Amino acid sequence: MSSDRRTAVVAGVLFLVTEVAAIGGLALYQPVLDGAAGTLAPGAGTSAFLGALCELVLVAAVIGTGVALFPVIKRRHEGMALGYVCFRLLEAVVIAVGILGVLTLVTLRQDPAGAAGAAGTAGADRALVALHDWTFLLGPNFALGLNTALLAYLMYRSRLVPRFIAVLGLVGGPLICASAVAVLFGLYEQVSVAGSAAAVPVFAWEVALAVRLIAKGFDKGFDPARADG
Repeated sequence: MSSDRRTAVVAGVLFLVTEVAAIGGLALYQPVLDGAAGTLAPGAGTSAFLGALCELVLVAAVIGTGVALFPVIKRRHEGMALGYVCFRLLEAVVIAVGILGVLTLVTLRQDPAGAAGAAGTAGADRALVALHDWTFLLGPNFALGLNTALLAYLMYRSRLVPRFIAVLGLVGGPLICASAVAVLFGLYEQVSVAGSAAAVPVFAWEVALAVRLIAKGFDKGFDPARADG
């Protein structure tokens, strides 16, 4: 197996890991994020810890995709390839901040304070939930949209993968950024039918790209010295 083929398989697997870990983390966080301020429902703490573990895997996989693809995509445009890695790292950092927010929230709610104590920590409780919500908007939406559009453009111009796959990313990246702006201005909730619909093209892009990379690798006709639009 050639070096580029191994790179394609590793990157493809990591993209699939990001999808599974992101969905798992979001689902496991809900008992804590949706719970009443100052209280921790039975099992919610364990669920949150498992969610944090999923998101730690997500952080590693997000960084891993950038590192794995960089040696290949830099042959086409090193500056844009470096930009992709930086945006991928930014996404990972924002997600990590959200993890810390949720874990701190669990610690706060585990403190066996009385009614007065619970009332006194309600503000901090709401602030930590808000912190997670903002990191969820800025990381897996804004930053994801930017790095998706950048990678898809590189893939489209270089023809590393079939262009219909790259088009999914060229559509999905700007769309999820636009959706994040809509959420920012209160047009709808991020976890909603509209928000989920806006994320579908990015999900389709990452899954299609992952399957392609694992099954066939990069297009054999790819020539970084001559590739062009």
